Order: sequence, then C-alpha cells, then structure tokens
Amino acid sequence: MNKPPVTKNQELTLKISDLSYQGMGVAKIERYPLFIANALPEETVVAHVLKAGKNFGFAKVKQRLTDSPQRATGIEEKYTQTGIAPLQHLKYAAQLAFKRTQIKELLKKAHMDEIEVAPTLGMEDPYHYRNKAQVPVRMLKGQLETGFFRQSSHKLIPMENFLIQEQRIDEVIKSIRDIVRKYQIIAYNEDGHSGTLRHIVVRRGHYSHEVMVILVSRTKRIPQIAQITHDILAECPDVVSVIQNINQEKTNVILGTKDRLLAGKEQITDSLNGIKFAISAHSFYQVNSVQTEKLYQEVAKRAELTGTETVIDAYCGIGTISLNLAAKAKKVYGVEIVPEAITDAQKNAEVNGINNVEFKTGSANEWMAKWSEEKLVPDVVVFDPPRKGLDNEVIKSTLELAPQKIVYVSCNPATLVRDLKEFTNQGYKVKEPILPVDQFPQTVHVESVTVLARAK
Repeated sequence: MNKPPVTKNQELTLKISDLSYQGMGVAKIERYPLFIANALPEETVVAHVLKAGKNFGFAKVKQRLTDSPQRATGIEEKYTQTGIAPLQHLKYAAQLAFKRTQIKELLKKAHMDEIEVAPTLGMEDPYHYRNKAQVPVRMLKGQLETGFFRQSSHKLIPMENFLIQEQRIDEVIKSIRDIVRKYQIIAYNEDGHSGTLRHIVVRRGHYSHEVMVILVSRTKRIPQIAQITHDILAECPDVVSVIQNINQEKTNVILGTKDRLLAGKEQITDSLNGIKFAISAHSFYQVNSVQTEKLYQEVAKRAELTGTETVIDAYCGIGTISLNLAAKAKKVYGVEIVPEAITDAQKNAEVNGINNVEFKTGSANEWMAKWSEEKLVPDVVVFDPPRKGLDNEVIKSTLELAPQKIVYVSCNPATLVRDLKEFTNQGYKVKEPILPVDQFPQTVHVESVTVLARAK
C-alpha cells in the first residue's frame, strides 16, 4: 500500500496551486493533494497537517507568508468556521470567476468543452441577501444564545450579525433571543434530548417586509408562550405571523410536522417580478429574492415564448417559475411531489388572476409519462430539479415528449453536466452559453441556466 508523503501533525511550507470546488486551497506534495481552508492560489503558507488519508489530506494554515491579490480583507473568522461564508476571503469578482470555472472544468472532464459558459451574473451588494434564517438556540455558560455551529461539530458560536441574512432578520432574531431569555426559557440540549427551544426560524418578504417567526420547540408547551408572543409583536411591529413548530424527534432536521398558529396569519406574502406569492412555514421559496428575479427573467428570455407555446414546469414548487412564464405562454403545466406546495401554487395562480396554468401533484416521472401517453406536445420543458438532478425516467419521458426546447435551471454543476451529456447524446444541442447565476454570494454554490434545442 502506498504511504502518503505527509504525516499527521507535520508542518510544511507550501505553495497553493488551485482552489477546490469546496473553496479550499489545494497544495500538492509529489502529486498528493492537501486541502487547506482559507488559503488561495498563489499564496505561500506554513500548514499544519490535520489528516493524511490514502489519496488526499487536510491541513490548516498556521501562517500566511504571502497574500494572493484576490484575497479579501477585513473578514471575520467565525463566518468561515461555521461555514456560513466559506468564500468570504475571496474578492467578489474572483468568486464569480470561480463559479464559472467550476462549470467549465466539469464540462472539460466530460469532453464537452465545446459548450461555452458565460460570465457569472452577480449581485451589486453580495451581502445580507437571504430572506430566511434558521438559527439554532443553545445554552452557553447558563445563558440562552443564538448563533451557528462550528463546521462538522455541534459547538455553537454565538452571533448577532449573520453577514448573509437580511439585516432586519438579524435584528428580529436578537429581539426574540432577549425576550425568551427574559422568560428564562431553556434551550435544547442535544446530549440529553432536554430543554425547550431548538431553533428560531424567521422568514421575511423582500418587498412586502412582512415577517414570520417560527419557534421550534422540543416540547408541546412553551412556558409563558402567550407573554412571549405578546412581547414579540410589541417589539417587532413588522411580525405578522408567529408559529410554534413542534419537533420532538432526535434529529438534525429543523422543522417538525406539527404547527400551532400563535398570532397573526399562517402565511406571509411577497412578490417576484410583480407576481404575488403566499409563503407558509414549510414552503420552498428561493432565499435570494434579488437574484431569483434575474434568474426567472433569464429563463423567460431564453425560453423565447411568443404566446402560442405549451410549457411543462417539471419541478414547480409553489409555482414561482410557472407563474412567471404564464403571461408569455399559451398554457403551462406544473408538477410537484409535495401536495402542500401544489395547494400553494393553485392559490398563487388564483390570487394573481392567472388561469392558463394547471398544477398536478405527483412525481415528474409519473406525470411526464402520463402526458406522453396522452399525446401532450410541449414546446418547452423547464427543469429546476433538486441537487441530485434528473432521474433517468424523467430524461426518458422528456425524450418521448420531444419538446423543441429544454430550459434547465441547475443548482449543482456536476449533475447538470451529467444530464446534459445524456440529452446531447440523444440529439439535443446546447443552444447558447450556459449562464451561471450567483444566488448564494460568499458560498461555493452556483446556479445556472442552460438551453437545449432539439436538432432539426
């Protein structure tokens, strides 16, 4: 068995040659890669080896001897430690270039480097963009604290400013923290599966400014909840919904299945490109409103709808893409596996007076196959799948439906490239450069829009 050329706890002076897709610096010793957090290409560092596996290892920076010209200044370590902002040490223009390179590299590996990738569509202000926060609550030194866990651990780092959340959300969390402290609520203890309050979840309408507060508890009852609710509403007049979510399981999943409305309404509203949406505690709704509007505008532009087309939106959620396309299409069919999302989608269509959309509950697989049997002929199929990309069955039934055009919104470049290979092998062609969109600045995630056209 080959022994790695480094050993645990060894200290080495290294030149960083690359950035991994997780945003870690890469240094090579005899072709053996060491991954190093908070290190950038062109930097020379003194590194301490943390782990030396058979094929690669991990190290941490003890000292930086030189700085990359792309290094951002004034960063706070806690945002790297918690994984909230793993790319914050990289200047924003370089972050955008890194995201484009991720897609280009994967295309190259798949021998598809003839496909072009456009520059990444970025944000003017790449901070404080998230319209939703899910913040853990724990006891530290006898006091209830809100913050975020150190990466790969259950150790809470207390925080008041979360850098990438809307600032008003940070303020609301702080107010709630102080209120529950006043009533001496005990935070959840994972080891003993004891305590009351597990998480504080806050959602805010980017345009409506309506705020929803969800108190996630381990117990069915929260002591003095009526006074707590009263104080939240008194201190935060923009809060229009207070919900208790009960999660009694020993799990890392944040929300349980039971909700109790404590005050106000069950949903808040917001809009995207002028279309109103109702958002409930469990709704999937894109967390970056500014970039989502741009993303959907790009989808509509690339679909080139003229008003005569039939469109299928194969992972429609609460109808955000479907309703954005409805004004430009003859008919839109949306399908989603989560029944509550379809109920919301139907309500959203009604509220906006949009009546050329039809929403179906079920998997994309089953409905695409059904529509194929019913001889439905879509002109455009839109995909916005989860990170795992498209199932083989979905690809198969799409090929049977044979749309002229496919618009693929992806949140994972690896599964995007895998699926593109399948479609291009079956006679589709990528029609224009793939457009990366920065939905999550300061992180390594990249969304993109790709258009495929059926070869004539």
